[in-house]
Amino acid sequence: MDQQIQQIYATLCRAWGPQHWWPAQSRFEVIVGAFLTQNTSWSNVELAMRQLRAAKVLSVSGIREIEITKLEKLIRSSGYFRQKAQRLKNFVRFLDASYRGSLTRMFSQSTDKLRQELLSLNGIGPETADSILLYAGQHSVFVVDAYTRRIATRHKIADDEASYDELRNIFERALEQISVPHTRGNFLPDGASHPPSRMSLAKRCSTAQVYNDMHGFMVGIGKNYCHKSQPDCEHCPLADLLPERRIPR
Repeated sequence: MDQQIQQIYATLCRAWGPQHWWPAQSRFEVIVGAFLTQNTSWSNVELAMRQLRAAKVLSVSGIREIEITKLEKLIRSSGYFRQKAQRLKNFVRFLDASYRGSLTRMFSQSTDKLRQELLSLNGIGPETADSILLYAGQHSVFVVDAYTRRIATRHKIADDEASYDELRNIFERALEQISVPHTRGNFLPDGASHPPSRMSLAKRCSTAQVYNDMHGFMVGIGKNYCHKSQPDCEHCPLADLLPERRIPR
């Protein structure tokens, strides 16, 4: 199983190169995006982010001070905008109460401690918490999403009953054995890639970089090939790694 995941990673490194996740200019922009992307497409999130940026409230102080009705209007394109506006307000209140409004203080906590704190907040589930930890805080946590689950099931890495944490542990165990990330190189618009950004180029340890790349790869495969219905296995870069096609050694 570990070798299978490592082969997937190596194959997509060769095929696609760096994915430059998460596309953002600041840590707080990543956090806002993690809330807004719940149950919607990234294109809808990008529209909401442009609105927040234009209104000059895409910051901790901006979300703290803006009236919630105005915030709801700005993020309307992301869907569930009333819930998401309240969750953003709740997060800033947590940051103020626990870390005096400082993301640096917050992210200096241990991964396990901060993960439990984030999971205790309304509207933050495992995927959102881990996205914040990995992409905003550069903590070594692998993010499991619906694409990862689908690919893991079809490649028989795990069954579809596996829990979020079971899948996360499976991928982390395999990927932490990769000592040097393989995705250095020029930007190519393949997979689910974004142009390089301040946060995608942020300094992080090699394990966090591998987790970062692999999550981007899973999104790229899921969006372009491993569809929920009518998957395009024939053209997928991972076609030869499907269990029914693998050559026994």
